[in-house]
Amino acid sequence: MSGARSMPPAGLPGLDPAWSRLVTAVDSQGVERTWHVLDTGAPDPDGPSGYVGTLLCVHGNPTWSYLWRQLLARFSQPDAPPWRVVAVDHLDMGFSERTGTVRPLAQRIADLGTVTDALGLTGPVVTVGHDWGGSISLGWALRHTDQLRGVVLTNTAVHQPAGSPAPVLIRLARLPGILPAATVSTPTFLRATLALANPPLPESVRRGYLAPYRTPERRAAIGGFVADIPLTPEHPSWSALTEVAQGLHRLAEVPALLLWGPRDPVFGAAHLRDLRTRLPHAKLHRFEGAGHLLAEDADVAGAVVRWLADLDQPAPTPSLARSPSPEPAVPWRPLWAALAERSEDRSVALVELAHGGRQVSWTLLWRRIREIAAGLSASGVRPGDRVALLVPPGADLTAAVYACLRIGAVIVVADPGLGLAGMNRALRAADPAHLIAVGRGLAVARTLRWPGRRFGAGPGAAMLGALTLGRLARVGAGNPELPPTPGPDDDAAVLFTSGSTGPAKGAVYTHRQLAAMRDALSGLGLDSEAGIVAAFAPFALFGPALGATSAIPDMKLTAPRTLTAAALAEAAVAVDASAVFAAPAALRNVVETGNGLDDRQRAALAGVELLLSAGAPVPAVLLAQAQALMPKARPHTPYGMTEVLPVTDITLDEIVEAGQGDGVCVGRPMPGVEVAIAALDPTGTPAEQPGSAVGVTGEIMVRAGHVKDRYDALWLTERVSSRNPGWHRTGDVGYLDPDGRLWVQGRLAHVLTTPDGVLTPVGIEQRVESLPQIGRAAAVGVGPRGVTQLVVVAETRPPVRRARPAEAKLADAVRAVTGLPVAAVLLVPALPTDIRHNSKIDRTRLGRWAERVLAGGRLGGL
Repeated sequence: MSGARSMPPAGLPGLDPAWSRLVTAVDSQGVERTWHVLDTGAPDPDGPSGYVGTLLCVHGNPTWSYLWRQLLARFSQPDAPPWRVVAVDHLDMGFSERTGTVRPLAQRIADLGTVTDALGLTGPVVTVGHDWGGSISLGWALRHTDQLRGVVLTNTAVHQPAGSPAPVLIRLARLPGILPAATVSTPTFLRATLALANPPLPESVRRGYLAPYRTPERRAAIGGFVADIPLTPEHPSWSALTEVAQGLHRLAEVPALLLWGPRDPVFGAAHLRDLRTRLPHAKLHRFEGAGHLLAEDADVAGAVVRWLADLDQPAPTPSLARSPSPEPAVPWRPLWAALAERSEDRSVALVELAHGGRQVSWTLLWRRIREIAAGLSASGVRPGDRVALLVPPGADLTAAVYACLRIGAVIVVADPGLGLAGMNRALRAADPAHLIAVGRGLAVARTLRWPGRRFGAGPGAAMLGALTLGRLARVGAGNPELPPTPGPDDDAAVLFTSGSTGPAKGAVYTHRQLAAMRDALSGLGLDSEAGIVAAFAPFALFGPALGATSAIPDMKLTAPRTLTAAALAEAAVAVDASAVFAAPAALRNVVETGNGLDDRQRAALAGVELLLSAGAPVPAVLLAQAQALMPKARPHTPYGMTEVLPVTDITLDEIVEAGQGDGVCVGRPMPGVEVAIAALDPTGTPAEQPGSAVGVTGEIMVRAGHVKDRYDALWLTERVSSRNPGWHRTGDVGYLDPDGRLWVQGRLAHVLTTPDGVLTPVGIEQRVESLPQIGRAAAVGVGPRGVTQLVVVAETRPPVRRARPAEAKLADAVRAVTGLPVAAVLLVPALPTDIRHNSKIDRTRLGRWAERVLAGGRLGGL
């Protein structure tokens, strides 16, 4: 068997035969061996190579260097960064020599050194490892630190964390009598690994992975690799792996990048957590939806290119990375300052209408916060620990939030409006150390194995074995000592976006930034004298921070449409409300149920002076209808997002004054907020630098003291959104008018690049919705960029019973009112919207559906 080697067959998808070469060298045991490597370019021995360094790519088991073909291809392009890429097939793997020997981890690390010596690699070298190749590449890195420029790791591990079982696939393969049959005698283990790809691999690519492993003799090392995984200290490779794991602190000054597929049954959250502990300086990007074979599931090559581009760039200073503004003249005022200041005030702070009108005084609320804070601290919650909160808005949630903030714990807020699947993704991404939940949340957490030690809130929590907030408060009352106050630039919160434009993203805020958000919200006209009806989840928490008495209506805050006019009025009665904040979908249902109000309820709403609605575009007609129920109210609709709220503000009168435009007028920037536009070019790509030209459509950019600090575990996303220091690129498109007002025209991802030019959806939709037959409309694109065709999908009045093409007369009316060549008009019973706000139309989903329908697919399945 020794010496059995070959070259990859011709025609493997994505593999350039010119990359293949054989390297012969004497290994550490004194035996001459031959390795197969893929190499984008050996340096010219008679002249400069032109390369600035080498990417050394190391595959795991049961793959081969074919795993890295897209990385090799990217760095083979004419415009590629000048890095050479070398991907090595381990001995007995891929198309390297079959030695017939057992080569444990220490030998594999030595083998890699033999190959790099034979190739003459002198550095700088960036190692790129996957699976078992991650440990091998790190072992090489620790032995060659003088050559090392950086490390890249994709779904790997260097340690099996305590309390975390070995991967199921590995445990099954190592069952007595199973290992040879699953890994060597048959290709079962190999095929099972390939089946982990998401989306599934094309058959031709599967054949590429199978190519070097056609016979049991050529699969022997697959079984050997599985057997070499050290799960106990008695294993021969335990010491070698431990040496790698314990040596990673030596790479503290070496740039590191972790690229991760969270849908991995082999290496899970515990392994990633362990790596982040050992390489705390590493950049991390989680590719939502991707799994174990990350290089197949996601654009690893693109991520590496971007990371290499950053290596030689100086890091932005903290002042530029966080905010362009100088330090404020007044000292930082913690988010809980108003609560502490009113600790002796026995007047009402909070009213919960869903619990029989339960009232909580400022005194009781602050005492409860301090007791829970002390109880959490005594129970092991430490500054910097993440605490997920699965508690409905109310006194318990308010107390838990401010207790966590006071002791320096980082709150993780991913509300049920994300849906169960969205919540699952969000909590796994945030990876909290602790979780506070009501009974239902605790049950779901147990079923779905959400991370975090669990605390309970509300009835039923104790029965599920969780230490409750009540118990924590009693513990805290007996141990009142609190840790030092966190610093203003310490992390305070991870707030998840709505998920309406893709998987929900966690936005990390510091204490200073949360306090700046509170101060910005006060600029909307809210102060400690206001009685606020908080029918919008953020205000259920920010009301106490503003020192304002708040009422939470009898509704499901995560389902805005559940707010009725009567429930809103009863909340207004409870706190003599002068301000109301409700999402557009909530306002719509209030208007629809307004006829059921009695005289007392109407009188309560007549006392409201400020009406705020945000979370999605709010039609002027809806604000006017709501104002009819609250005649003294000044209707405002602030524009903002989870990453920065608020950005601008506009009143109903100002909306009317602005008149018709190509989009939604959202008003002028709030005090302390700067808005700019990165103009779109003919391909729909925004400019790199912000501008302020009037009437120019582009990506909306914002800078302010209350912009989020960063996206959590999304290095690539954060890199794009904050590539202009101090600015946040919102992903929305719009323009500034001559009066300095901002008009929002849609999302950058929904811009249509048609043969007639760039189109934005919102203005088109508004014109379609002016037709009396149309309720709501969505403008989506079908076809490739540059030749995209405009399709309108709409709800009608009355709604159609099932999806169908519009009659010719209505389709002609749509074309006439838009003045555009609309390829098709499709009618649906209801447009899909986001779960959280029930307002944001899912244009991406509609576009996929329309493309399928126009290609001859069935009209159902939206």
